[in-house]
Amino acid sequence: MTTWRSDSEPEAVPIGAAGWLRVVVRGTVLGGITFGCLGLLLLVRLVERPIWGGRRPWTPFITQFVCKSAFVVLGISHRTGGELMRHPGAVVANHSSWLDIFALNARKRIYFVSKSEVAGWPGIGWLARATGTVFIARRSAEARAQKQIFEDRLHAGHKLLFFPEGTSTDGSLVLPFKSTLFAAFYSEPLHNEMWLQPVTVIYRAPEGEDAWFYGWWGEMEFGPHLLKVLAARRQGSVELIYHAPLQVSAFADRKALARACHDAVRSGLPDRP
Repeated sequence: MTTWRSDSEPEAVPIGAAGWLRVVVRGTVLGGITFGCLGLLLLVRLVERPIWGGRRPWTPFITQFVCKSAFVVLGISHRTGGELMRHPGAVVANHSSWLDIFALNARKRIYFVSKSEVAGWPGIGWLARATGTVFIARRSAEARAQKQIFEDRLHAGHKLLFFPEGTSTDGSLVLPFKSTLFAAFYSEPLHNEMWLQPVTVIYRAPEGEDAWFYGWWGEMEFGPHLLKVLAARRQGSVELIYHAPLQVSAFADRKALARACHDAVRSGLPDRP
């Protein structure tokens, strides 16, 4: 499946002395905020869990603060458009970078749905588990159990966010949405209660850089891409467009709902050469 338009992945961006200085300064500040707030989150969770169980009335605010702070530290402009959904349900978006996690969490208190492999990633997996990420295995044998996990979290009032493309792209296109995870919304009584809000995530590269500067796809390694973003002298921007929520019961089945969400997300993506 093609996830980018160019013939090959971008070449590595060289990091000079000034770039390494920015890596150290930004990385230290961002790491301090992230792991400092993680410690606070775990402490708050010790009180939150016995009282509210699966519900998290306080800790999502800590996660949101970290994500907002990340864009300030990096110098990346973060803009949003459209109204946040007030209905119970979930959010779906296109996926083109690890920065999506920060961008989407900065505006709305949500819980991500991620592939099970992420749980074992050093550092990132720990952060994901602490912030309530739902891990799923992309195996049909586990579909029933995963559907139940979805239903339990939605019943707990969590706003789940997932990337129905199933992989990341360079941000220039939106792949067809896989409809598997949409099936959970068609169980009773969720079918009549739930809504989905499509969101388009748009990155604009720093001036003079490749248009797909923030894209993270294919076989790219996380470390070098993180260093490139930390080292950038000039930064670009990310924009989120929140589309009108879709009521699940208005669509005959999960495939129709997935297509409607895809069309909404694609409509917000600007045409690029």
